[in-house]
Amino acid sequence: MTSRQRWLATFAGEPVDRLATDYWATEEFTAKLVAAVGCEGEPLWQKLGIDRLKTVGPQRTTTGHPDDPGASMWGVRYRTVDYGTGSYNEVASHPLAHVNSAADVEDFRWPSPDEFDYEPVRAAVAADDGQRMIRGGHYEPFLLYCAMRGMERAYMDLAEEPEIAEAILGKLLEFHLEYNRRIFQAGGGKIELFYLAEDLGGQHGPLFSLNTYRRFLLPGQKRMADLAHSYGARVFYHTDGAARIFLPDLIEQVRIDLLNPLQWNCPGMELPELVRDFARHVVFHGGIDNQHTLPFGTEQEVRQQVRWVAGIMKQHKARWICAPCHNIQAVSPVQNVLAMYDEAHRVQPWDHTT
Repeated sequence: MTSRQRWLATFAGEPVDRLATDYWATEEFTAKLVAAVGCEGEPLWQKLGIDRLKTVGPQRTTTGHPDDPGASMWGVRYRTVDYGTGSYNEVASHPLAHVNSAADVEDFRWPSPDEFDYEPVRAAVAADDGQRMIRGGHYEPFLLYCAMRGMERAYMDLAEEPEIAEAILGKLLEFHLEYNRRIFQAGGGKIELFYLAEDLGGQHGPLFSLNTYRRFLLPGQKRMADLAHSYGARVFYHTDGAARIFLPDLIEQVRIDLLNPLQWNCPGMELPELVRDFARHVVFHGGIDNQHTLPFGTEQEVRQQVRWVAGIMKQHKARWICAPCHNIQAVSPVQNVLAMYDEAHRVQPWDHTT
């Protein structure tokens, strides 16, 4: 089977030749992996049997922001922060920090979908060889809200300044509805996955009350998922942490097709119960612990965990794509990651119907 056929069969609950796999990692770890294996890009995925997605997107035709050429199109500046074994881009400015009313939100110079050339999407799907699933488009508004407003102020807005919150989220939704619509149109029906995300859970509990989520985030997520489904794309949903209380809404209202990344060490996300309760509704993606096992465990412990997760999935006839439960960090030994994929390939796929 090709990687695309393996993903499609997993979504359909049909037989596969082996478990589908995926890859999420920092640039620093990927560089370590490339050095160890001796190849990169498509040869690397082929050599390791990783069913990595192909992502397509438009090209921005302008740079910076009208009021700050050194910022992103959203007016956010970033700085690189070194954490020892690698670095992350952290937010360094908040262009909406001064906002005091919904009128102030209107006055901000918002980007337009017209600032993009969508021809690269058409070209990419036209040249595609059909070997890998194609992913296009994205929507993760509250993460962007926090960057533009400041994280503390953003969460306070939801309780103290709901008009401001609704105004900002409304602008983000308006942009992304048209931006993603144009991506889907350029894709000509060949975009098969859409990335919808919001980190609804933290390490120890939800980041929002259910009522807050339903007021500020669920309506936009539903509209974006409906848009993706109207073009034949499945919704790949990402949320970190302890997010169980939101799953019924995500499944019944947003109608997500896949749940990532399964951080089962968080309260309420215990894997046996999670799979038991939701296996009929979504494909599971992730599940191999990148906070403890992959960076600090032994190769044998990694293999044991792959078999443990697979056993739970098999017990409930779940559809599963084996992957780390978030980006693999640079401290992780390459041999542990190689063991994860090798063990996943050794697992005998199960029948989803009997």
